[in-house]
Amino acid sequence: MEKKELIVPRTLKGFRDYLPEMMISRERIMETARTVYRSYGFAPIDTPALEYFEILSGKGSDETDKQLYHFEDHGGRKVGLRFDLTVPFARFAAQHIPRLGTPFKRYHIAPVWRGENTQTGRYREFVQCDFDTIGTTSIVSDIETALVIHDLLDAIGFENQYTIRINNRLILSGLLEKLGLSEKTVPVLRALDKLAKAGREKVAQEMAETANATPDQTNALLNFAELKGTNNEVLPSLSRILTSNPQGEEGIEKLNTILHEIHSAGISEESVVIDVSIARGLDYYTGTIYETFLRELPTIGSVCSGGRYDNLAGLYTKLPLPGIGASLGLDRLLAAMEELGRIEKVSTPARVFLPFFAEERLHDYLEIAAKLRKSGVTVEFYPEAKKLGTQLKYADKRGFVFVLVIGSEEFDRGICQLKNMKTGETEEILLTDLVSRLMTLPAKT
Repeated sequence: MEKKELIVPRTLKGFRDYLPEMMISRERIMETARTVYRSYGFAPIDTPALEYFEILSGKGSDETDKQLYHFEDHGGRKVGLRFDLTVPFARFAAQHIPRLGTPFKRYHIAPVWRGENTQTGRYREFVQCDFDTIGTTSIVSDIETALVIHDLLDAIGFENQYTIRINNRLILSGLLEKLGLSEKTVPVLRALDKLAKAGREKVAQEMAETANATPDQTNALLNFAELKGTNNEVLPSLSRILTSNPQGEEGIEKLNTILHEIHSAGISEESVVIDVSIARGLDYYTGTIYETFLRELPTIGSVCSGGRYDNLAGLYTKLPLPGIGASLGLDRLLAAMEELGRIEKVSTPARVFLPFFAEERLHDYLEIAAKLRKSGVTVEFYPEAKKLGTQLKYADKRGFVFVLVIGSEEFDRGICQLKNMKTGETEEILLTDLVSRLMTLPAKT
């Protein structure tokens, strides 16, 4: 008989498998995001992974167009995999807003795809956790966006360990207007968005090549982008530079209002800072923009970004549908947490482990496990009657802290041994008190 050649098991470049240890943390963050978004009244929606190609192309940037996965389907239609959740939401809103009404607040947690070069924290398939408000230009929505980002990072466990950088596209547009570069806004801002990674010299070169910017114009832009200081120092500097420019002055006023209100809501001045160098590379942003960096690992890039896009839905409808929102980059954040040693070393979602070594008492084990689950205590029951030592090794490998040891003798006496795998301590508990005792155990970190 001819020997069958095995297919080599492997994943595509830029894609990854998630083992339980990482997936548990991943799901926990998604659950946290849902809780925070819902607390502000954002409602869940979903959209297809595939959209008509014309819906997606030309909506982000030349770079995202190059990264777009697209093909012809079996019906001869040109389709593409969504590269973010904002563009599909704009299409969704244009299609359904007459029934939903405005303002409409939604969140969407789902995978997106970009055929980009892979690096730490950047994959070709990744999950975004978006929240958006559409149908209003009110600055209240801009303020709320910053508050949600703040509450979300706090809830995930990064309290006082991140910085939300804020800017406004109107400020950048006002400067370009003063410099005579209004017609070159897109290439200039795309180049400027690379300043932190590429450096001054390469950005200047790109501006000269793509926007025909003169050395004087380039120097003025880069000097402006490198403006540093506290918010109270930066705002007056911006006002001096953009005096008598309506766009710039409007952007400064909006920044000032947002900062004042979020500080009144309890966010520290160190947590939200003006950074005039951030431009956001996507073309659809029109106003306030946000990027969020972890102070321990800023090189990983922004883990939660977004901004105001007042014209995007206008590509699909004549109805005015201005919008604003942000997106948590789940997989980038996980990569950062992994690098910082903040991923819990457990590969089970169950709270306690129940070994099976008194084979004749199978029904008693199943009864106890069922009782615990009905009481809200998650429990994993080992499926084979093996030596206790073997099962304890299994429990330890999967990160269980608490193990319920119940053999024939314990069943006869109506007790169980609660073993702490971290400390090695054992506590004897009456089976009748088991549920109440387990409910007092510390939650998993």
